[in-house]
Amino acid sequence: MRVLVACEFSGIVRDAFTNRGHYTASCDFLKSEKPGIHYQGDVIKIMDESWDLMIAHPPCTYLTVTGNKWFGHARFPDRYEQRDKAREFFMALINADIPKICVENPVGTMSSYYRKPDQYIQPYEYGHPTSKKTCLWLKDLPKLNPTEIVAPEYKYFKSGARVSSLHFETGKLPFDIRRQKRSITFQGIADAMAEQWG
Repeated sequence: MRVLVACEFSGIVRDAFTNRGHYTASCDFLKSEKPGIHYQGDVIKIMDESWDLMIAHPPCTYLTVTGNKWFGHARFPDRYEQRDKAREFFMALINADIPKICVENPVGTMSSYYRKPDQYIQPYEYGHPTSKKTCLWLKDLPKLNPTEIVAPEYKYFKSGARVSSLHFETGKLPFDIRRQKRSITFQGIADAMAEQWG
């Protein structure tokens, strides 16, 4: 099977499919962090190369609900325009002429702009003890079954508020590094995708 992993620089999902014998390429504007087939550039330019499956991780900066507080803020005057571009890119991915597609993103604007996701998944359903609710929009793919449910870990504050271990550990990193760390797919989820969809 020919698999395209869009918007991935970590190589985690790509390698999970490659390790199961599939021809798999990742694509991102960033270089791949690991050796493997990787197109550095715009994924739109290679989507018509006869792929059987695409798993896409479009940037969530302008789509996620956690960024809503910045709309209308003087520091980010073009945020509405950036969201429109992000929505267009998401729709180009989900409407690609590829038989099987999964587009993943955190909870955000696409649930109302496009449609509700087919599934929500959590890292703690795939062996990682952290919480990060993630939406999956699927085309001709079954829902992803949990593989190893573990208890999620949280960090608690004196106020009683809590935050996932992932967000706590990355919270003080510079913006670009924090964004990259939080966008990486967990190995357990990548393995489940390759095992169940490959």
